Amino acid sequence: MRMRNPKNMDEILNSCNYFLTEDLFNNNNDICLEIGMGKGNFLLGMCLNHPDINYIGVEKYSSVICSAIKKINEYELDNLKILNIDIMDIPQYLYGKIKTIYLNFSDPWPKKRNTKRRLTSENFLKLYDNLFKDEKHIILKTDNDDFYEFSKESLLSYGYKIINETYDLHNSDITDSPKTEYEEKFSSQGVKIKYIEVIKK
Repeated sequence: MRMRNPKNMDEILNSCNYFLTEDLFNNNNDICLEIGMGKGNFLLGMCLNHPDINYIGVEKYSSVICSAIKKINEYELDNLKILNIDIMDIPQYLYGKIKTIYLNFSDPWPKKRNTKRRLTSENFLKLYDNLFKDEKHIILKTDNDDFYEFSKESLLSYGYKIINETYDLHNSDITDSPKTEYEEKFSSQGVKIKYIEVIKK
């Protein structure tokens, strides 16, 4: 269910200094992108853990962005930017800029008629091609078994190769992946989190 717009939404949005402008970052460090940043837990964690890497979060819904802003405004981060746009508009901002794309708990769109709307369907993988700077690198997390298997098959069919995979992230040796708000919820219910990391040259 989509969050309601807060009454002071405009005030919250205007308080944020992290919105992406024409100037990306004042350095030449790698840029990583989270598509569907949600409330910002993962993105904030990565920014704090890796100050030498730049991160951009994209979120379509302003109401969700507001929740993230409240958190990130507590910090002074040189390596964080956010975009409040639809995914289809990303290439006009970030064409050929991205090192890694993170897809965390994307909408699984469970009905077959909606498979093209899944962020790992071929039409979106083609869109991502425009974003990568060099080698293509995607990392995905989800609680949904069907979406995971669909994504894995789609990525492999598109020419990606698996370099890391687990069906139980929190009982694996993968530690550099801060929890999202959905991840906290599902893992507390005993749901195993699926994770896959792929590359394509």
